[in-house]
Amino acid sequence: MKLTIVGCSGSVPGPASAASSYLVEHDGYRLLLDLGSGAFGALQRHLDPADVDAVVLSHLHPDHFFDVAPMVVHRRFGAGGKLPRIPLLGPGGTHDRLAMAYDPGARSGLHDLFDVAAVTPGERDLGPFRLRFGRMNHPVPTHGVRVSAGDRTLVYSADTGPSSELVSLARGADALLCEASFADGVANPPGMHLTGTEAGEHAARAGVGRLLVTHVPPWIDLDRTAEAAADAFEGPTDAVSAGETYRFSP
Repeated sequence: MKLTIVGCSGSVPGPASAASSYLVEHDGYRLLLDLGSGAFGALQRHLDPADVDAVVLSHLHPDHFFDVAPMVVHRRFGAGGKLPRIPLLGPGGTHDRLAMAYDPGARSGLHDLFDVAAVTPGERDLGPFRLRFGRMNHPVPTHGVRVSAGDRTLVYSADTGPSSELVSLARGADALLCEASFADGVANPPGMHLTGTEAGEHAARAGVGRLLVTHVPPWIDLDRTAEAAADAFEGPTDAVSAGETYRFSP
């Protein structure tokens, strides 16, 4: 299983990265976890977007879904002609929200391009992957996802405040790709995001093999966030960067 960091900037695109998007590949199947602001351009550095097999949207904040709009243009009007439908999973209301973002005046919707299904807590198969979803602690319906192939497992936190469900979802995973949007040591709003320390604490409680810190906004000190996460988690800890790849092998 291979993970590519397409975009990892928190809340907004940053000078060094697009907003959230992560490409997970196994046995030739290409799954996108989120496609946030600016990520469709970055995606083209790694593959032809026509080769994406499925998209999972954790929630409907623009930094996690907004570049589905340019994907619509590419799949409908690209040089190779209209592309076949692919699965697109997201919270309830995903189709209407995406259609509104693409063209508020259009009546046809996006059903010609995407087989849209609602995510709920629980498990489902998608290509070679077994997916398990858990509801996160965020102001809008948001699901973290556990992605398994063979005996390798990656967990993506999506956006969340402190969450026992995230600990359960990540239990024993090879890696936790975990948001750390808030600075430590300040009064942060509750129920929105984690600090670096909290990301490390969640990784430690879940007993994961590796912590990958992501979704750090451009105005937050990335090095401090990574250090705080590493102080709270004894295992390997990295702050991810756009363009990096990680491989999880037996």
